[in-house]
Amino acid sequence: MSKAVATGKTIEEAVERGLTELKVNKDRVTVNVLEQPSRGFLGLIGVKAAKVELTLLPEIAPLSAASSPSLPQQSTRESKQEVGGVPRQDSGHPAEEAYQEAINFIVDVAKSMGLIVEVEIVHTKESTTLQISGPDLGLLIGRRGQTLDALQYLANIVANRYSDSFIRLVLDAENFRDRRKKTLEELADRLAGRVVRTRKEVVLEPMSPQERKIIHSRLQDHRQVNTLSKGEDPNRRVVITLK
Repeated sequence: MSKAVATGKTIEEAVERGLTELKVNKDRVTVNVLEQPSRGFLGLIGVKAAKVELTLLPEIAPLSAASSPSLPQQSTRESKQEVGGVPRQDSGHPAEEAYQEAINFIVDVAKSMGLIVEVEIVHTKESTTLQISGPDLGLLIGRRGQTLDALQYLANIVANRYSDSFIRLVLDAENFRDRRKKTLEELADRLAGRVVRTRKEVVLEPMSPQERKIIHSRLQDHRQVNTLSKGEDPNRRVVITLK
């Protein structure tokens, strides 16, 4: 099987289902978005399913200079693939150009939502963050950051199609990531206290892998409770139990 068509509530979920069907990692495929998920009130995703087509990239065996057959000449400029309507340049592109392509993509998506935004690149030792600023960013963030997470996923696909090495971008708007982390840490502390008092486990609502990680990290050194995850994405949940 060289192709797979999959659907999901978000682009990310649809892609993950396609990868599962093909049994490969993200770097082994190109992604073409066939149908965008429709947005509900305040940017909620899920009214209409997303639909994507994943195509396996060909395996390229290493060839020695002596035994390599002559290859047809093709300029890098002409070698392009479409990823959700965004052309991919195969080589010769530094990271900064990849960042700019991701920024262009974000600005275009925001414009299609009726928003005018600016995007600033912030480099730290841990990550590279694209900080989005502008009015009415609640629409771009979505319920509990669902729209922002979906946009982050797509921006990473765009950036890596323009980069010679792997890039991981974090998208943030109005310091949502820090505010959400603080909210989740406070929730973890409060629910851990409930587990200790009632001696009954607590099952949280479904969360993204990044948000589950925040809960696990917050309680990993807790003396009286353990955490674990159960279920399958997108319905995978954190469970807090007594030790």
